[in-house]
Amino acid sequence: MTGREDTRQDTGYEERLRAFTGRELRPLTPAQDPVNQPMIRHWTEAMGDTNPVYTDAGAARATGRGGVVAPASMIQAWTMRGYAATVSPPAGRDGFDELVDLLDEGGYTSVVATDSEFTFLRELEPGDHVAVRESVESISAEKRTGLGTGRFVTTLKTYTDQHGETVATQRWRTLRFRPAPAPAPVEEPSPPPALRPRPAINRDNAFFFEGAKQHLLLIQRCAACSSLRHPPGPCCPECNSLEWDTVEASGRGHVYSYVVNHHPRHPAFDFPLVVAVVELAEGTRLITNLTGVAPDDVAIGMPVVLDWLDADPDLTLPVFRPAPTEAP
Repeated sequence: MTGREDTRQDTGYEERLRAFTGRELRPLTPAQDPVNQPMIRHWTEAMGDTNPVYTDAGAARATGRGGVVAPASMIQAWTMRGYAATVSPPAGRDGFDELVDLLDEGGYTSVVATDSEFTFLRELEPGDHVAVRESVESISAEKRTGLGTGRFVTTLKTYTDQHGETVATQRWRTLRFRPAPAPAPVEEPSPPPALRPRPAINRDNAFFFEGAKQHLLLIQRCAACSSLRHPPGPCCPECNSLEWDTVEASGRGHVYSYVVNHHPRHPAFDFPLVVAVVELAEGTRLITNLTGVAPDDVAIGMPVVLDWLDADPDLTLPVFRPAPTEAP
């Protein structure tokens, strides 16, 4: 049996918890500043509250008040400790720290607020100086909740003015609970490899991609004047004939122009990506990738030869690599 399980059955632990009922957690602590008009204005603007009794003395007096008043729900804001005390809290420990330690000892290390119940006894006016003290009202027996097993801790905050008169009370209830064990991690399947973007295939260029699947680099040829053309099209630019056939390219050519692509990146490509205009030995040019060569080693006029990229079962593309150097 673990120490935590022992604690759950320890009657001494229950007695130590019950001893906190009625105990002061935080002594009377005055607000850093008195109630003031600028903070009231900031609050109402942030909350979108347009009630004129908060900002217009004349409107407030017309309702029988002596002047502007602070929104009731602003009571807690006057006593908040502020940024400096949050990042550099004062030295020493108080009853609240001791209660948290005791709850942590029982395994109740997680917390969630459940409700806050205010009672307002009078409205605050500019010049009032608020102070607050907090005590434990009750700590429940252990409960099972949807978040886990825990205890409801109810504290009572009492807000007083500069004369020591109570102006508001707040019952603040939290659930301190044992966090459920983290589920075992589920191993996610590896995502499928990214596919290259699909070419726009139509009736004019379908032959080119069908030939590529068979590792054939086909060039469109006019059936009337024998002119070669690429990219493919329905009409010969030389004689306007609509009749055509194809010839297979030799696969030899040279770099006519090129760029080195770094962005935008796509997971189907390896970067940097050399994109070249290759002029084939037959005279037509096509845009393709260069492989087997570093970007700094590419040069205009460099001889290249045809290679094939079987990108995936549905897509094969012609690429080019440097031509082998012939021995002298």
